[in-house]
Amino acid sequence: MKKVILLALLHTFLLVSCDSDNEDTTTQQPGAGITNEQIGESTNNTPEVSSVNSIRLADNSTFGKILTDAEGRSLYFFSKDTKKASECNGGCLAAWPAFYNKDLTLDEGLSTDDFGVITREDGSKQNTYKGWPLYYFASDEKAGDTKGDGVTNNWFIAKPDYSLMYAQAKLTGDDLEFYITSATGRTIYAFANDNKNDNNFTKSDFTNNSVWPIVEITVDKVPSILNVTDFGTIDVFGRTQLTYKGHPLYYFGNDTERGDAKGVSGIWPTVNTDTTAALDALDALEL
Repeated sequence: MKKVILLALLHTFLLVSCDSDNEDTTTQQPGAGITNEQIGESTNNTPEVSSVNSIRLADNSTFGKILTDAEGRSLYFFSKDTKKASECNGGCLAAWPAFYNKDLTLDEGLSTDDFGVITREDGSKQNTYKGWPLYYFASDEKAGDTKGDGVTNNWFIAKPDYSLMYAQAKLTGDDLEFYITSATGRTIYAFANDNKNDNNFTKSDFTNNSVWPIVEITVDKVPSILNVTDFGTIDVFGRTQLTYKGHPLYYFGNDTERGDAKGVSGIWPTVNTDTTAALDALDALEL
């Protein structure tokens, strides 16, 4: 009889012990009891998920390389943003929302040196590329759309490799004028006394080049409003100067800030798509 009772007590003890073990297991926190080495092994066996950069360099069948956000939505430049500010405010922003990401990450091929931030008139922030504020176009419905390029001749798809840009500002009066700039917005001029593909200003020793430096740019990619075949080059005492429709092109040495156009005059005009082709010396004499 005692033997039976002892066996029954032993059986009860084992059941209670098992139940206690099960209870401890179910109340552990996730990961409890797992060593650091085991965690490392588990992590190493998990495929890495690559992050998507906030500024991407996308291939577009029409424009080549373009800038987009992380979701592939196209970004744009505005030709009126000639200074360190945005000229798209109020109702304009409904159609052209500003792009801003405080922690930019960039695709390979892009440099952090080309990106900046401005404070808009409403106090919000906006990212810039080579000085040009970045925008979306509200009518772009999906990733890859570029419907905003060329709108009112003011909006251009944001490319990383424009050789030149097209700007619009009040240069000499109250009227807005279009003009060609460098990729970073530096104003470009022609000299009225030059002839077709003939620089009549620069001295052979370049002693006056600091006043009106020749433009030495290799033109490859331009905004869609411009025609790359209108550009050429000439040799100026061993250096290569850019021309537009035969006009040798210059900067003005006293233009020190983005958007400056201090050199504009009848003798030193800017150039745009309405600029007529330069004349040969003989043709100019006949006028």
